[in-house]
Order: sequence, then structure tokens, then C-alpha cells
Amino acid sequence: MGLGLLSRDFFDRPAHEVAPELLGRVLVHGEVSVRLTEVEAYGLPGEDPASHTYRGQTPRNSVMFGPPGHLYVYFTYGMHYCANIVCLPEGHGSAVLLRAGEIVSGLEVARARRNGARDRDLARGPARLAVALGWGREDNGLDMIGKVLDGSPPASVLAGPRTGISTGADTPWRFWIEGDPTVSPYRAHVPRRRG
Repeated sequence: MGLGLLSRDFFDRPAHEVAPELLGRVLVHGEVSVRLTEVEAYGLPGEDPASHTYRGQTPRNSVMFGPPGHLYVYFTYGMHYCANIVCLPEGHGSAVLLRAGEIVSGLEVARARRNGARDRDLARGPARLAVALGWGREDNGLDMIGKVLDGSPPASVLAGPRTGISTGADTPWRFWIEGDPTVSPYRAHVPRRRG
């Protein structure tokens, strides 16, 4: 692809600074590569109520407290994996959720993993992106240094509220490439009725 690799220092910063600069970069995992078009930043324990680290370190979120540049993969809604890249030095607990992207290589592999999806939708949304790249629980803690390629910055980046969360949604730490068709549609959190 002719693109340079991002160093660990790139990720050793606050997630809300790293997040917009990830747009247009390329993630490589096996045969599939994805150009990131949408991401969300999640902050520090005790400060960001939407972050998995808000209440401190647990066995589930321990990777988020590890060194920057590692993948934090979690299972959600009993059916999907989602992935984040850890930011800040070890012990801090912050990351960027990888929300959407465009498949730039390995299209046939991604199509097979996302059987029946339109090309625009192959990695449109965090769970779909994880499926397209073939990420699962076994990839939790994967070192992404050497797997994130530098790229050309997008012409226009927009920022707005995070999506699909019940607390901290108004924090404008969702970033996306303006007009890109692979960006997921915005959905504010809708409380679910129980019982």
C-alpha cells in the first residue's frame, strides 16, 4: 500500500486527540484492510461515565489499562464483538472505539464474513467492522503497532455526540469523515422498556 506504520507514541495521548487523527488510517488484520471513517473516544476512569473504565479496572476491561496501541475487544448485547485501540500510558484506562470503515483490501474475504451485506455496509458499524476484520475474543490484547498504517488525512472531519450509549452521550467525541457512505447512521440512545 505504500503507507507508513503508526508508532506507539501516536496512541500515547488522550483518546479524544487520537480519535480524529485515526480517520483515513488503514487497519490491517490478516487478509483484510479497512480505512477508518468513523471512531469514538472514551475517557478516563471516574471522568467519562460512558467508558468501560469508569468504575475502575476489572478483568473484563484490564486491556484498556495496558500499554497504548493494543486492541480491547469486548462482547456486547450477547451477540457482537466490538474493538477499541487503547490510548494513554499504561494504567490510565482510555481508548478509541473503531466504529466504521471502508474495505480497501481483502474484499472477497470481508464479503464472505458478512454474507449478503452491500459493500458499503461491510464494516459500517462497530460490530460489522470487527466481523469484517475477523476480530473476536481471542484478539483482546492484540498489539496493533505494525497493523495501523499512516494515510492521507480526510478533507473534512465532523464531530458530534456519541451514539448508542445512555450516559455521556452528549460528549462530542464521535468523529467521522464528512459525506463518507460507510459512516454509520447516527442513533441517539433510546431507553428500552423492561417487563
